[in-house]
Amino acid sequence: MDTNRPIIRQDNRGFTLIEIMVVIVILGILAGLIVPRIMGRPEEAKRTKARMQIESLETAVKLFKLDNGFYPTTEQGLEALVEQPESGRIPKSWRKGGYLEKGSVPKDPWGNEFVYISPGVNDDYDIISYGSDGSAGGEENDKDITSWELE
Repeated sequence: MDTNRPIIRQDNRGFTLIEIMVVIVILGILAGLIVPRIMGRPEEAKRTKARMQIESLETAVKLFKLDNGFYPTTEQGLEALVEQPESGRIPKSWRKGGYLEKGSVPKDPWGNEFVYISPGVNDDYDIISYGSDGSAGGEENDKDITSWELE
């Protein structure tokens, strides 16, 4: 007898069918708990996005003032952040390329234009999204989102 034979060890490193099924069940339970919470809040997500867009527009408006010494007028609107105004008060140090990264004024999450007023009723300027109904006023999801009420 040859006692010097090497011992061959079988190393089965894999998952059993039971382990895979347990993981699938756990993932299913988690998805069942999380997905309804996420899916039930699209309006809240849109309102949050509108707030972030207004904050971004405020930053651009402030940069415009820093460069030019005044805010864009109501007539010039937010377009003054992407195209140099040629009427009204003409900015002398308008930044080439504009003040918004994408080169266009974004629409709110409901596809409506933001309202810009300068001088504003509540501040040096007001930026407003009329919310999901697209008209001034409203309650809950239809409530306006304004630059002066940002948290």
